Amino acid sequence: MKKKYIIIIGVLVFIAALGIGYLIFLSALSGIGNPTGGRGPDYPYFITTESVTVKKIAVPKGTKLIYEEQFFKKGQQDKIMNEKKLTDIHLPEGKTIEWGGVPVYTITKFFNPEMTGYSVFADFSQLRDEQRTKFSELWRRCGGELGVLVKDADDWTFNTKNITDIANCSVNYQRYFKEDDRQQKFLDSLYNALGKQVKIK
Repeated sequence: MKKKYIIIIGVLVFIAALGIGYLIFLSALSGIGNPTGGRGPDYPYFITTESVTVKKIAVPKGTKLIYEEQFFKKGQQDKIMNEKKLTDIHLPEGKTIEWGGVPVYTITKFFNPEMTGYSVFADFSQLRDEQRTKFSELWRRCGGELGVLVKDADDWTFNTKNITDIANCSVNYQRYFKEDDRQQKFLDSLYNALGKQVKIK
């Protein structure tokens, strides 16, 4: 009798294992073609078919616009969506737009809803020597994305009247660490250089 129960339990465990394996397989399949790599929600996105203006920035054809997760809207969409829900601008490979005199290829809204701002990703390989400024050189030195705080969340342009502070420059300089004088002074210098586009000779 005891042997019979052991066999039944073994069969049930085997069936449960098969079921779990099947669910994992389905989950993996659902990630194929997911712009987030199958590791997160399949956020809705739109690939521009012509030059358009979003967040007051003109972006070229082929730009990928990613939006917040929305009910019944997943993956690629056939028309542009509400700009209020926009979280990311990814330019076509090799393409950049000028932001503060610096060639940038991606702009991403801050994930933290308590912070109004976005991160800007630069491609310094496309910055010509004659375009270099104190601002661009400070940004290049920190070696990563630039996080800016703004008053108007619908304006992602290089509008110095809208930018209230520099939140971070890569992971090396964070406004969060108020007690670190080195980080604070660097971010202060970067913020002060925002409106002073003085060319470096």
